[in-house]
Amino acid sequence: MNKKKLANFLVKAKLNTYASSGEGEEKIIIDGSKELTFEEKKIKYKDCYFGYNPFIGEEIVWENNKIIWGMNYYGQVISKTVPSAKIYKFLKEALKTVKENKPFRGANKYKRGDFEYINKIEGDIKNFKGKEKIFCNNKLAYILTYHGGFIQKKI
Repeated sequence: MNKKKLANFLVKAKLNTYASSGEGEEKIIIDGSKELTFEEKKIKYKDCYFGYNPFIGEEIVWENNKIIWGMNYYGQVISKTVPSAKIYKFLKEALKTVKENKPFRGANKYKRGDFEYINKIEGDIKNFKGKEKIFCNNKLAYILTYHGGFIQKKI
């Protein structure tokens, strides 16, 4: 799959999973993880994560039942004064700003009211790493690190 087609698919998948539904809409798996999925033709996306605060997870994309791309992430609310529910609600808004040129998390910056989301990314869809932060009233309230890229099966 070419990079542009994958990026387009990732944006659709992300907008149709956690960013839109998030907590409460996922499938609970027997191992305790939570799973959100999206499919289009022969391409499948799965976001599987454990925990609430902190949490850890991965996103995987398959094409024709072959794994082609993945991303791991680890995040947490670190504020002692801002409720986690408010931070996660704002995070979902920020994640809806995902763009095809960097289809990993949200846009570089997003602000609403007292909240500001900042996402710093290195690399491209083939190989990347990044860190997102949420500030409330200019104080760090949440942080997440992520990395990933194309996956190739051993031949």
